[in-house]
Amino acid sequence: MDLSELGWDSFFEEGLRQHKDDGLIPARVGREDRQTYLLLTETGELSGHVSGRFLHDASSKGEFPGVGDWVVAQKLPDQHKAVIHTVLPRKSCFARQPPGGRTEEQVVAANVDTVFIVSALDGGRAFNPRRIERYLALAWESGATPVLVLNKVDVCPDVNACIRESEAIALGVPIHPVSATEGIGIDALREHLRKGETAALIGSSGVGKSALVNVLLGEDRQETGAVREDDLRGRHTTVRRELILLPDGGMIIDTPGMRELRMWGNESSVSDTFGDIKELGTQCRFRDCRHQREPGCAIHHAIGQGVLDAGRYDSYLRLQREMEHLARRQSQKARLTEKARGKQLSRFIRRYYKESE
Repeated sequence: MDLSELGWDSFFEEGLRQHKDDGLIPARVGREDRQTYLLLTETGELSGHVSGRFLHDASSKGEFPGVGDWVVAQKLPDQHKAVIHTVLPRKSCFARQPPGGRTEEQVVAANVDTVFIVSALDGGRAFNPRRIERYLALAWESGATPVLVLNKVDVCPDVNACIRESEAIALGVPIHPVSATEGIGIDALREHLRKGETAALIGSSGVGKSALVNVLLGEDRQETGAVREDDLRGRHTTVRRELILLPDGGMIIDTPGMRELRMWGNESSVSDTFGDIKELGTQCRFRDCRHQREPGCAIHHAIGQGVLDAGRYDSYLRLQREMEHLARRQSQKARLTEKARGKQLSRFIRRYYKESE
């Protein structure tokens, strides 16, 4: 397969230059399963593991290969296996903090051009504007282009109302109402999936991501499942992230549903998501307005006039606080890591001089 069909371009070629004399080949990660990787190469599929040196040098899980990553690997003689030595610089990366409170990066999808944020309009908790805002912040942080997909329009009693509500929070973001089961609006999604381009499907369980993959493929490759009748919440049908090649030449990364979506990145992604609130803040009477009870506060005036939804402003404050807390945790973790490295170096120096004596 031509590497350009897998998304290879001059950006990754530049990253490969320093490895060209080492007898290594470029490969794209198509699937990960407990640190065993399916690698897509010019000559076919390989099963890959990271090298021992990679394991030793990696300082965080975010440095390990993720689905969509381009890696530099060494094919083992007479085997369909390879050893991964390096992850090439990423053009984009949709990441979050993993569940469980650990302050580290979990790569969900790498080197994607478009992030399809999928929400469902079949009732229950599937359509949640506050959750969509969180997805949007992470999408802007990733470096890819966010697109909001409103699935299951065939069972929604008022699609236009949902579109209007989405337009109020997804400023400047394309919004596509679709139905995977009825084939409505699918051609609009294909416009984002041209040859060599990659999109990632992101969303909660039960919103219809696997059904969308099936209709884009033209076959029932991905298992789909019904939502629970008692609370209209979905079950997990996709259990691992996977890069899927589409008939028209594009690629899509299907991901498991996310019940917990903890932020990763910096505060600029929140500002990008809430550009309307940021603009209102510049119109306050006082430059140091804290948007609480100060006279002439444009934000609270907009809330009072019904121009700005109070729930949206609360969401903005909550995400800001979360990003500030993350920054403090990252700084603390960096200090502890540096301290641990210093102790390790001191022990090495003492051992060296002791052995020299």
